[in-house]
Amino acid sequence: MGTLVLVIIIMIFLSIVFLNPLPVFGARPTKKKKRQFQQSENFIKGKFNYPIVSRLDYRLKVLLPVLSEYVKGNPNARPKEPLKVQRITKSFFLKSVNKASVTWLGHSTSLIQLDGKLLLLDPVFTAYASPFRFGGRRYSEQLPIEIADLPEIDVVLISHDHYDHLDYRAIKKLKNKVRKFIVPLGVGSHLERWGVNSERIVEFDWWEEAEVYNLKFRCTPAKHSSGRGIFGMNLTLWCSWIIEGKHTKVFFSGDSGYGPHFKEIGEKYGPFDLTLIEAGQYDNKGWWPLHMFPEETIQAHIELGGNLLLPIHWGAFTLAIHDWDEPIERALKAAHDRNVSIATPRIGETVEISLSNVPLTPWWRVES
Repeated sequence: MGTLVLVIIIMIFLSIVFLNPLPVFGARPTKKKKRQFQQSENFIKGKFNYPIVSRLDYRLKVLLPVLSEYVKGNPNARPKEPLKVQRITKSFFLKSVNKASVTWLGHSTSLIQLDGKLLLLDPVFTAYASPFRFGGRRYSEQLPIEIADLPEIDVVLISHDHYDHLDYRAIKKLKNKVRKFIVPLGVGSHLERWGVNSERIVEFDWWEEAEVYNLKFRCTPAKHSSGRGIFGMNLTLWCSWIIEGKHTKVFFSGDSGYGPHFKEIGEKYGPFDLTLIEAGQYDNKGWWPLHMFPEETIQAHIELGGNLLLPIHWGAFTLAIHDWDEPIERALKAAHDRNVSIATPRIGETVEISLSNVPLTPWWRVES
């Protein structure tokens, strides 16, 4: 036992010395920023918190079966062949500039065109959902569009700082073609370390709002966590977002477990023309209750007063041990059972928010 403890201590020490300083892990908020965080009701004893505590059970007897399942693996956790995506050309942005639309790029990354503005949500363009080139490899061999082919982005919207939502390499490539980065409290520290000018970063606390380029952005709660690197969990805030144009209102969940905040958001700001809500990367122990089961996704959409639902957080990476296409199948069934309008676009396919004729082809069944 003594030898094991010594090995663990050495590994922790080496991680602190050699890994934590790497740029991919971002930067911790400064003491000045932490003093500013004290004004937030969500910042308690030096960390951000969701009002209702979710006790995650990290006892060995609980974790061992989960780890065993991960080691054993699931043959259906990835598609048998690389996924095909719908490619986006530069001309696309010229043709559809005045249409309210969303183009899902896989996982939680989406392009939204609203009132002539172009927004990019949780941009992850790297081939893997981890800080290094192993683990979480993308299902497709190409992206619908490369960063170099994107036009100027008016706003990049970030929900939180986990690797599958805040991509260091993507930010480095995007930073000179983005007018504003809108992020939850503390996330700006990462961006500044990666070379983004602080004048182009706006940080929000829950329930704060501002008008940017004639669009209204509201930062709303989520039931999740944050953290990059070996230590420092929950030193930055996580959130969901409301994006409101002249005639269109969109809700973006980021990552969130199911909680009473959905009903509260719906009562304050609903209804919504479109909701983008996470529906994948869950299990009964390790990820839940900080992620949702697909049936909870449908319930959250209903409580928000959503019209059209586009399930996200699936279709790009394996982060949990369920079948890769299970989230969308369960979401479809629950949506049908509860008479919810749902869109299932192929990765790279555009959904016009005002149209009733939306993509509903089960393309993943062909590619399973």
